[in-house]
Amino acid sequence: MNTLVVIPARGGSKGIPRKNIRPFAGKPLICYTIDTARALVPDTDICVSTDDDEIIRVVESYGLGVPFKRPAELATDSAGTYEVLLHALDFYEKQGRHYDTLILLQNTSPFRTAEHVREAMALYTPDIDMVVSVKECAANPYYCVFEENPAGFLSVCKGDGKIYRRQDAPKVYEYNGALYIINTASLKKQHMHQFAKRIKYVMDERSSFDLDTPQDWLIAEMMAQENKE
Repeated sequence: MNTLVVIPARGGSKGIPRKNIRPFAGKPLICYTIDTARALVPDTDICVSTDDDEIIRVVESYGLGVPFKRPAELATDSAGTYEVLLHALDFYEKQGRHYDTLILLQNTSPFRTAEHVREAMALYTPDIDMVVSVKECAANPYYCVFEENPAGFLSVCKGDGKIYRRQDAPKVYEYNGALYIINTASLKKQHMHQFAKRIKYVMDERSSFDLDTPQDWLIAEMMAQENKE
């Protein structure tokens, strides 16, 4: 496949300030994602999309060129990843470089590896929209997720209320944010959330760990230390 890897790295992260370049287990967090991308494609097919000069300096000091500085309107709190991906594709297409697939790797999954991405890539075919990484939901809506019904009482969100054991409930999955392998033709037609042909790639709980809060960061550093030991 002719593949572009896009690594979004906005400077104004709120949950964990400056998280993309914050030192994690010995090096800036973004470098783990760059290492993963480099195990998959040449540097010329890796696009770090950022609006931040300091992030650009860190990435370039790691030996990877940054092809452009992301426009300010695509770096606000309300800007979406979808628009960022289209902007990256458009940048390369204007240079005559066209990609069949796009791999989105977010920096908040430090335990995702190149092997995970390769396994997911093996599931991809040109007739689908996307392969997306997931983990099994801990809170299964057929068993332990409730909503208030019109009468004001709690009822199970899904199913008929006759599932009494967790193991009897159908498996359900949630995105873990670790990797997305996207058909670029599909991406140009519609938002990723509108894709009808999505195939799951299941990852374990540890590999799926996502950095969203300062508490997550502390836990992840302990996990990384356990890996070293």
